[in-house]
Amino acid sequence: MFEYAPAPESVRPDIKEHYGLFIDGEFADGQDVFKSVNPATEEVLFTVAEAGEADVARAVAAARRAQETVWGPMSGTERGKYLFRIARLLQERAREFAVAESLDNGKPIKETRDFDVPTAAQHFFYHAGWADKLAYAGLGSDPKPLGVVGQVIPWNFPLLMLAWKIAPALACGNTVVLKPAETTPLTALMFAELCQEADLPAGVVNILPGAGAAGAAVVNSPVDKVAFTGSTAVGRAIAKAVAGSKKKVTLELGGKAANIVFDDAPIDQAVEGIVNGIFFNQGHVCCAGSRLLVQESVADEVLARLKERVSTLRVGDPLDKNTDIGAINSAEQLARITALTEAGRGEGADVWQPACDLPENGFWFRPTVFTGVQQSMRIAQEEIFGPVLSVLTFRTPDEAIAKANNTPYGLSAGVWTEKGSKILWAAERLRAGVVWANTFNQFDAASPFGGLKESGYGREGGRQGLEAYLDV
Repeated sequence: MFEYAPAPESVRPDIKEHYGLFIDGEFADGQDVFKSVNPATEEVLFTVAEAGEADVARAVAAARRAQETVWGPMSGTERGKYLFRIARLLQERAREFAVAESLDNGKPIKETRDFDVPTAAQHFFYHAGWADKLAYAGLGSDPKPLGVVGQVIPWNFPLLMLAWKIAPALACGNTVVLKPAETTPLTALMFAELCQEADLPAGVVNILPGAGAAGAAVVNSPVDKVAFTGSTAVGRAIAKAVAGSKKKVTLELGGKAANIVFDDAPIDQAVEGIVNGIFFNQGHVCCAGSRLLVQESVADEVLARLKERVSTLRVGDPLDKNTDIGAINSAEQLARITALTEAGRGEGADVWQPACDLPENGFWFRPTVFTGVQQSMRIAQEEIFGPVLSVLTFRTPDEAIAKANNTPYGLSAGVWTEKGSKILWAAERLRAGVVWANTFNQFDAASPFGGLKESGYGREGGRQGLEAYLDV
């Protein structure tokens, strides 16, 4: 194996030993303190204050005051200037945010550097442009902000999910109380510092680290809207908690996406799409193509090329610029991935993993491919949220659609074929909020994203995503 030179990103940025809660424009102590761990080494990165109900109440009050006195009355043009400023600051500090995200999350630096941070900045640039044009979004001639928005985000894309949530909320004139995931609060707290640097009015953005109790407190507080990205189980609990209230809700939940390869697909291109679909971000992607459906006549060829390609993936140090698969985010998530993989073995599926050395410390899992998978198996029905691919075959296009739709989820799907008519035919029949054609995991701030069935409801991004943050 060739030796590689160290990446510039291998130099650790300045991370504080302790971070507080960000309320009303200032950092403050919380009711408790917890540790944030580097999943690649199991070393403690820093300690962080944990929010309690009293802290949430203070943050909501600050957000309400800021919305009613400053941010809501402010013109869209002026709000847009703040969003543009935040976007530019994100670009200026892109390396710092990328390295911090890899350290705190475990994902490879080439993903945080080339996808997470640039796309987060893109969302602020895009929504800055909408701030003074909301009357022309097709949502009514005089749309109004909702008020205060409570937002809870997951650990798989900490900075990007923050941008997805905060940028449209602020563009529409709302203020925000956001709870980052317990295991990945770093870039959210760095973003709070960036808000101070941008001179964002106090109380417009409030960041409250904490565990599930803090998230529940945000959901149950007197906010006007709840936006959540995470597991279907938690999303279901949130829907019950706000039922009967006047709160607006958007839920972006789990997925079990089908990646369908027809016999006329460009095989090499499809293989790259399959690898990107399931092994990007260690499979910690709600829309991951975790179910591969291959037409029988090309199944052997696709599998052979897929295994050859997976054998070249590099697993290891997230700060190595050549790493393809980084660390699993937490010991808890690693245990879940391991348990479901063992369930697949126990139910009779055939498992294949490439030979690769794993670091001694940290949370690691080899890229895994299951064949001989049946629709009833847990690995075909449950979201594993890890680098594990389940392969099924089909004979006819109708069978492919039936198998693809045989899941409680409906977030995304992929179609691989050289025929445009077949793409349109399949997309019309797939019960998924997003359907990619001859590609996978392509995102843009101008394109709405969201699911069907147990994958949630509402859209984020694009003109359609603005509606959830407006009173229309």
